[in-house]
Amino acid sequence: MIQFPNCKINLGLSILEKRGDGFHSLETVFYPVALNDLLEIIAVSGNPNELVAFTNSGNPIPGSITSNLCVKAYHLLKADFPQLSPVKMNLHKRIPIGAGLGGGSSDGAVTLLILNDLFELKLTKEKLIYYAAQLGSDCPFFILKEACHATGRGEIMKSIPINLNQYTIALVHPNIPISTAWAFQQITPSIKEKTIADIIHQPIASWKDELINDFEIPVFLAHPSLVPIKNYLYEQGAIYASLSGSGSSIFGIFPKGSLINTAPAFDKLKMDII
Repeated sequence: MIQFPNCKINLGLSILEKRGDGFHSLETVFYPVALNDLLEIIAVSGNPNELVAFTNSGNPIPGSITSNLCVKAYHLLKADFPQLSPVKMNLHKRIPIGAGLGGGSSDGAVTLLILNDLFELKLTKEKLIYYAAQLGSDCPFFILKEACHATGRGEIMKSIPINLNQYTIALVHPNIPISTAWAFQQITPSIKEKTIADIIHQPIASWKDELINDFEIPVFLAHPSLVPIKNYLYEQGAIYASLSGSGSSIFGIFPKGSLINTAPAFDKLKMDII
């Protein structure tokens, strides 16, 4: 069975406070974007000691196989559904890693969706969200796959009526992996005068001046080469441009049909037009 895990962008991201459990309270809007990985899972019979035979192609995936969210998702369900047979997984990775696009979270969530169908577990969306939340704070979003206003650690989500289909989204991937843990350590949480929920319902032309990603300041200070990318997107006619998540990908929202050129200085960068 094959599915295509998509990525996300963050429309604004406010870090509000450090919680007693070590996490941060935040506010953001997750928006789905059609840059996809490819994930294939096949049930197999064989050595029960090797429950998951995992391979990957495309972008290299750092870390051990046991830490991969696809593998973790299988074992999460296996604990409650011991009838799950061993599987082969192949993940073709197109979504950049450490880029603020949620690719790993999407892969883990879509693993749950595939296993639910493949083994006819009949899990409801609510139950899938429950399992996804155990994989990571933003994993439930990739079960919902629609624009969501997120609070708490990012796991409290409410669908929000925002549709950017009338715009073109350009994603720029600078190939600079950013550690999410490092990025959070750079932030001094603060309560904002206006919430992202308020700003997001304003005309999109107002977002440039009001819709802020708190990670931009520390990430841009650490990686000043990212600043000209955002500036160039505005020069090309973007209505709104921002770092996504904790970076390093930068996106621009353009009027539909815009001709977006890559500056010679950015020729080595990857840009997807969606």
